Amino acid sequence: MALKETFVRARVDERLKRDTERILGHLGLTTTEAIRIFLHQVRRTRGLPFAVRLREDNSDLLRSSSQRQAALDAVYDD
Repeated sequence: MALKETFVRARVDERLKRDTERILGHLGLTTTEAIRIFLHQVRRTRGLPFAVRLREDNSDLLRSSSQRQAALDAVYDD
């Protein structure tokens, strides 16, 4: 039985695409193959196959985001 395939489209910065294609080319991969590997890893690990973290210097952003959320919560609690 043949597998059904579908298209995945994404908008990315032109420079990011070009730089990534160059790196993947050195690895012997196309962008499509790299995306397919990524999606298999997401399914296998049931999440992102790498840690996602904010840098330390984003603490002010997080704090202000938390304050905004608290203010919104207060409005909706009234």
